Amino acid sequence: MAGLIKREVIDRVRERADLKEIVDSYVTLRSAGVGSFKGLCPFHDERTPSFHIRPQVGTFHCFGCGESGDVFSFLMKMEHTTFSETVEQLAAKYQVELEYEDGGTGPNKHEVGRRQRLLDAHRIAEEFFVQQLAGPEAATARNFLTERGFDAAAAKHFGVGYAPKGWDNLLKLLRDRGFREDELRATGLFSEGNRGPYDRFRGRLMWPIRDLVGATIGFGARKLYDDDQGPKYLNTPETQLYKKSEVLYGLDLAKRSISKSRQLIVVEGYTDVMAAHLAGLDTAVATCGTAFGADHIKVVRRLIADDGTGGEVIFTFDGDEAGQKAALRAFDEDHRFLAQTFVAVEPSGMDPCDLRQERGDAAVRALIENRRPLFEFAIRATLKNFNLDTVEGRVAAMRSAAPIVAGIKDPALRPAYMRELAGWLGTDVETVRQTVQAALRGQLGPRPGQHTRQQNQAGPARPEQLAQHPPAFNLADPVVRMEREALEVVLQQPDQLSAEQFMAFYHTEFKVPAHAAIHAAIRAVAAADTPVQRWVEAIREEVPVPLRALVSELAVTTLPAATEEHLVQYCRDIMNRLFELSITQQKSDLLGRLQRLGSEATAEESRQIQRQLLDLETRRRRLREDQ
Repeated sequence: MAGLIKREVIDRVRERADLKEIVDSYVTLRSAGVGSFKGLCPFHDERTPSFHIRPQVGTFHCFGCGESGDVFSFLMKMEHTTFSETVEQLAAKYQVELEYEDGGTGPNKHEVGRRQRLLDAHRIAEEFFVQQLAGPEAATARNFLTERGFDAAAAKHFGVGYAPKGWDNLLKLLRDRGFREDELRATGLFSEGNRGPYDRFRGRLMWPIRDLVGATIGFGARKLYDDDQGPKYLNTPETQLYKKSEVLYGLDLAKRSISKSRQLIVVEGYTDVMAAHLAGLDTAVATCGTAFGADHIKVVRRLIADDGTGGEVIFTFDGDEAGQKAALRAFDEDHRFLAQTFVAVEPSGMDPCDLRQERGDAAVRALIENRRPLFEFAIRATLKNFNLDTVEGRVAAMRSAAPIVAGIKDPALRPAYMRELAGWLGTDVETVRQTVQAALRGQLGPRPGQHTRQQNQAGPARPEQLAQHPPAFNLADPVVRMEREALEVVLQQPDQLSAEQFMAFYHTEFKVPAHAAIHAAIRAVAAADTPVQRWVEAIREEVPVPLRALVSELAVTTLPAATEEHLVQYCRDIMNRLFELSITQQKSDLLGRLQRLGSEATAEESRQIQRQLLDLETRRRRLREDQ
């Protein structure tokens, strides 16, 4: 059995591999514009070329059958090889030396021993942090816990500790315990400086993050001091032990109750897990610095025996805009469960920790007891995006909400929610029913994850099925077209954007749901400082599965530029037009707000809105001068 190839080696192979050279071995390619090539698709029969590649971004996409991916997935599909075999094949071709994790080729004694050494280091670190919490320096940390209603017994139950200030407290301890430099670096407990490793966690409240068997594999750290320039929460980076997309904080304590009750409560932070457990809700867990995703769901489904015979998953989110967006992201993953999914949002916006602190344990339990079905929450959140006082707004809202109703797992519930939707919209039930039926037939543009949701009972959707039902776009709509062209530029030519342009793009709000999901993925990948050679593939991995083909499509669509000079100008013009459109929308929102305030507006409110309008107009003029 071959070992895992190191991630940096895989990236090196991807960077050196020439996608055009590889594809040329199977497909006759011809130019399709600057940096783009096309040919007859090798994955389905066709007479007109619809298979496109863009070597610069390392991506292929067929507009006919929907197949897409990078150089590895192309060879895997053509040669029917595994991922490791494909990497090894390309490494040999492009003379890249292969390196495997831990220098081995499989799970041998050395590898097992190394993992145990990392676990030992984390155990010692946890004991050290717990001990430090009792010391004089940790008074601020203890006060933080006390102010939030957590006593010493609660801190002990959850293994909470304190990382003292200083650069090498833990480093010295582990060195004294005989840990080698390579082992220290592999733990994720240290950062690397010019003079070598130093403590990653300093002057912070510490929560141990454990695996299912209770072994500590990482830490979450909360900032306590104003002079700490780091983020509010700092987690262990990805290591051999710690994979944030698979880890749920508190799962080691909650797993038995989850299995027994077939219930899981997902909260947003470490203190929320503590508050929920102390309030008697011992099925609560939290993600660790990432959204609740597919890998978490795999773990959860095993624990709740998600076989369609019961079980429930309850998401709690803050009542603010960010909390609503998080709930809708969770709804996009709802199709992966057979269990019923719910959302619990406290009307005043308090999280479980604040709620317990202000109103006691009973209020936290009441929050969960008053949960609402997640699809009901999604429907209501969707309706908020439209002006229901106009006919046009009600029709648009109905069309947006219909795919959600169509995706309800229990067909007996669908008619009930059709009636509810009709009531919320103030329209007749038959019109709603017809619109929902159209959504079921795929005649309305689905929201992300909708296709898989409808196919839930028939098993996972295959790539060819998703390709036959892509998200529907009205390219005659100038906003839709503008957003699409901007995403094409950013996916294909990210280096053409200045720092100022990328920041403006970063803060632009995309209206089309599929575009907004890709925009969010770009932001996430950019924030992770992803290497250029993994840019598009990393974005593909970040978006919901049904949108991955769309990412590839946007990454290979021919840009209308005959020369490199024209390409530069085109990219600049597209981005400026996007920003101007965004500015126009912001001005419209401000003017609408001013109009709604009317005579009730104070002088200061009017001046503030006028200043914002003036600033937006100045930015708009600057953009036009740059065109």
